[in-house]
Parts: sequence; structure tokens; C-alpha cells
Amino acid sequence: MSQYMAFDLGAESGRAILGALCGGRLALSELHRFPNNPMRRPDGLHWDFSRLWDEIQTGISKAGERKIPLDGIGVDTWGVDFGLLGADGLLLEPPFHYRDARTNGVPEKLFAVVPREQVFAATGIQHMQINTLFQWYSMKLAASPALAAARKLLTIPDLFNYGLTGIAKTDATIASTTQFFNPITMSWSCDLLQRLGLPSDILCPIVQPGSLLGKMIEAPNTPVYAIGGHDTASAVAAVPAEGNRHWCYISSGTWSLMGLELDAPIIDSRSRALNFTNEVGVGGKIRLLKNIAGLWLLQECRRAWSLEGAEYTYEELTRMAAAARPFTAIIDPDAFLEPGDMPRRIAEHCRAHGQQPPATHGEFARTILESLALRYRQVVESLETLSGRPIDLIHIVGGGSRNATLNQFVADCTGRRVLAGPSEATAIGNILVQAMGAGELADLSQLRAVVRASWASVAVNPHPSPHWEEAYKRYRAVVG
Repeated sequence: MSQYMAFDLGAESGRAILGALCGGRLALSELHRFPNNPMRRPDGLHWDFSRLWDEIQTGISKAGERKIPLDGIGVDTWGVDFGLLGADGLLLEPPFHYRDARTNGVPEKLFAVVPREQVFAATGIQHMQINTLFQWYSMKLAASPALAAARKLLTIPDLFNYGLTGIAKTDATIASTTQFFNPITMSWSCDLLQRLGLPSDILCPIVQPGSLLGKMIEAPNTPVYAIGGHDTASAVAAVPAEGNRHWCYISSGTWSLMGLELDAPIIDSRSRALNFTNEVGVGGKIRLLKNIAGLWLLQECRRAWSLEGAEYTYEELTRMAAAARPFTAIIDPDAFLEPGDMPRRIAEHCRAHGQQPPATHGEFARTILESLALRYRQVVESLETLSGRPIDLIHIVGGGSRNATLNQFVADCTGRRVLAGPSEATAIGNILVQAMGAGELADLSQLRAVVRASWASVAVNPHPSPHWEEAYKRYRAVVG
């Protein structure tokens, strides 16, 4: 039996997950869980990187206390954020949070230097103001002292790997979220950076998922692997797809990442107009996808209601949504990027589009879930247009796959069959890519066979109705 440790850090929490691989099956056990709370400083919103590093050390210590020999460690996190190292190899400041307001208005300023279509042609990445490129350019515009002193730029998972091994390299999956990586040449877009006056010499060498980075500094017998460092890449690797069926995926959590797995990127006027992204996957694949706001809206509503004294679990909110009146309002989920008072902002959004806001907490929750399903339908139709292939199956993985109400809404709204699970797809993909690196699994196909042998998916059949068709017309009017 082989045992691998996955550190899976999301926007709300992080976990240390132990994976035991034996006889073509994987078993998971959680060793450590911790919250991931950003911190507000005078200069903006940051991640509490020092505390997250301490939590990773705690997870490693717990494995040591149990005398668990580790055959590998892998770290995955959210995308786009980064840290800067100085000449002494130390972090110059805590990494900024992608929801910080410092990128407001920055895309327009950048496109005045390098036009939008040329940025897309060089990177194939969806334009979002949270992207690393806009964060980095905002530092240049602000004459950031940290940027002036920087000698290395590392994304969040690569920072943790650097702390573990002392080796500064960037995994291709997380590099592909930055918007200064070329998914055709699999290299940094140095010409783009030069035109923007950004120093490409602080970027680090790129490695593929499954590469051995090195051994832990404090435990020289423990390998550390580059896995799908972008959590979505690890989650998509664990999609239990089989054969060449026409399927797409939704990695469902704080964000919803919906897309196709392809052999080559699609970088053309259509994908640019539809604002799709081409990110690197495991096994040489490309993830053509759309970033969607996801369950972030429900998380923020829950937080706001908690401050008012109404405490709900996510399970309670899902039951309330299922029992609430259908289609009381329809919103654009992607209109809500920044944190703060989500119920009020949803109500204002509804009034601005000539709708009555939801009247109860259950109606708010249902409005969010229905609107996500409507957004997914729009994206699946765009994926069919871009790829020229029909999609008849939607795999939903990640924590959101446990939301049976949302899963049924997705099936009913899109008219496609849904397979839900596994919910721990990111940790599973993380661990099994380590096993690929160690030579235990040959390729992505064998990895997915382990997933299918270890977890059963839940099938959800569609029940289309004229109500969903009418709601989709209303949705298209809202989003324009």
C-alpha cells in the first residue's frame, strides 16, 4: 500500500488528506482541516500566508505522530494569486487576495498598451480582472516597492512547494491561469510581458504535473510532486469519465469551472468573443472552460445572515431552496465578484432588472441555484458551438456535487444527464497524479479507472419543462 498526502487549499478552508492506494482502489482519510480566512491590511485584502504555512506543517506533523510513511506530498490551491520573493529568498509581503479592489479598472489600462485581442491570442485566457496579469500590472502602475525588490514570482501552490523543498518551479496547470502563459508553446508569454514592461526574468521554470520537484527539506526521504497545482486541474483529472463519450465537467464549489477536456487549445475569434479560457490539464490535456461565480453567492448570503443572527448549514439552505417558490427572480451570477452584503446586492440587482427581489432566505437560495443552472445551460451551448461536438453528459465533481437540488436543476435546465461525484475530486486528483509521478499509474486513463473503482457517481436524469424554457428566456434578457 502506498500513502500520499494531499494539501488541498480552497477559498474557504484547507485540508490535509491522506490517500492510501492499494489494489487499484484509493481510500481517503482527513488528517487536518483548517479555515482559510483572508486578512484586511491598510493596503488591501491579503491571504494569511504565514498561518496557512503553519497549518501545512501541522498536517505533516500529524502524519508523523501516526508514524505514517509518506510516498509523496502534493499541494493544490486556487488560481491566479502569487507571492514575490526578495534577494534573500523570503516573501516580501503576504500575497494579495484576488478579490482585492486593486485591479478595478486595470484591464482597460492594460488593453490601452496591448489590445485585448492580442492578449488573448498570446495566452488564450478568459479576461477577468482577477487574473495574475492584471494584478501584476496594477503593481507596476502603483510603483510597488515589493515589485521593484522582487527576484522571483511564484503562484500560491508553488510558494508552498518552495517552502517544502527550497526549489522554485511553476507547475504548468497553475501557470496557465496567469494570463501570461502560452498553452500552445507551453511557455511563458515573454513578448507580451516585455510590451507591458513586466520583468519576465523573475518567473521560474515550468514543470508538468507528475514531475518530482525534490525531497522535503525537513524529511529528506519524502518526495514532493508537482501535481495539478491549480485545484481545478486536479479535480478535472478525477472526473470519472470513460471512453470517448460527449461529456463536459463542472468543478463545483466557491467557483464553478465548466468546460471540456481537449487535446489542443481553441484560440480564435469565437473563443475570444465568448470569453473562454484554455488552461493546462493533466496528461497533456487542455481544459477549455468558463469561470462562473458558483456557490460563492450562497456562501456570502449565509455569512450575511449569520451576522444578523440567522445561522444555517449549507444543507439547511439547500432544503429551504428546494421548498421555496420557483423562479421568483433571475440573476446573473457573474455580476457579484466582490464580497460584502450579498443579499442586499442581489435585491438591488433584481430591482435594476425590473424584478421583485426574493422575499425569504429560501427564495434567495433558490434564486442563486436556479440562476447557476441557467448559466450552466448558456455555457454548455457555447461549448458545443466552440468544439463542434454535442454534449449529452455533465460530470459534476467537487463539494458542490453533494447539492442534490442544484444537480437536479442542472439536469432539468440543460436537458442533459448529470453524473455527480466524487465530492473530493480535487484531493483525489492531487493524490493520483502523485501516484503517476511515482510510476504507480501509467496515465490519465488508468487514473480515472481508479476513481471509478473507488467511488460511485450519482446519476440524475433530466425532467425538462416549459418553466425552465421561459426562465432561460428571462435569464438571457438579464445577462444581455
